[in-house]
Amino acid sequence: MFDMRRREFIGLLGGAAAVRPLAAHAQQLKMPTVGALVIGNINPEQFWREFRQGLRDLGYVEGQNIRFEFRSAEGHLDRLPELAAELVRLKIDIIVTWFTPAALAAKQATLEIPIVMAETGDPVGTGLVASLPRPGGNVTGIASATAELAGKSVQLIRDMLPWARRVMALANATDPFSKPFLEQIKLGGEATGTTINPVWISSSEELETAFASMEKDRPDAVIVQPSLPSKRAAELALKLRVPAVSVPRWFAEEQGGLMSYSARYVDLFRKAAVYVDKILKGAQPADLPVEQPTHFELIINMKTAKALGIDVPPTLLARADVVIE
Repeated sequence: MFDMRRREFIGLLGGAAAVRPLAAHAQQLKMPTVGALVIGNINPEQFWREFRQGLRDLGYVEGQNIRFEFRSAEGHLDRLPELAAELVRLKIDIIVTWFTPAALAAKQATLEIPIVMAETGDPVGTGLVASLPRPGGNVTGIASATAELAGKSVQLIRDMLPWARRVMALANATDPFSKPFLEQIKLGGEATGTTINPVWISSSEELETAFASMEKDRPDAVIVQPSLPSKRAAELALKLRVPAVSVPRWFAEEQGGLMSYSARYVDLFRKAAVYVDKILKGAQPADLPVEQPTHFELIINMKTAKALGIDVPPTLLARADVVIE
């Protein structure tokens, strides 16, 4: 897991910044400080790498004209309020968040410090912003299409497994985004004649129990909400020979899930850096429209498909952006 201390975290990523001498302390205080808040149940390395690269492309050099404070809840959502409050006490200039619970914790901690969403599902429905074109308040950034993509995953399951009729949807009971997530999956079920069985997960133990129940009542496939421990979900699904699908690219590419359909995350993380740049130059979050992704990727893990004995239709393979062999 990632230590919450910024120096150790960046050191882990290979980008450790040397501790500056006391003589430079006064100069450091004058630099804008950007705080990052993540759940931490998913490795945040790509987010942190691409976000900082986006800022470097805009002329920001860590230790010269910008500083960072990174905080991870290490998979424990109940720690997010405490970490958000800590960033506020540090009087940082901007908070960047990844995933809905982190954004909500940041907004509950401050109505003054600008908050940039690197990726957040349904920010209007969860009360983070008043509207996408006119967010109001202190929150802006990128609204992911995760709920809609989860709904489309039902059709993708049917395209891969035409016989599939029963899909289990694992929803994170501690994540407010679970409501629109399930709503879109249910709409996908109605459109395809697929029965959707939602199962609420509020702990790692409940995740294990949910998969254990599949030994007696096996669904044709399972959709996993991204804020759950998705790597463990992929492992359990493969062990039980149940096809598992989620939205984020890394679910199929790195964690062994069968398929994923997501926005191009590099674009989202780099775009978050653009929002930070605009705010540091004087823009107000209330005046910066929330953007939505425009590029999407279908990833199919053929290694997992073969382990499950699934013959992926050639037509679906032809639509895939990436095929993991």
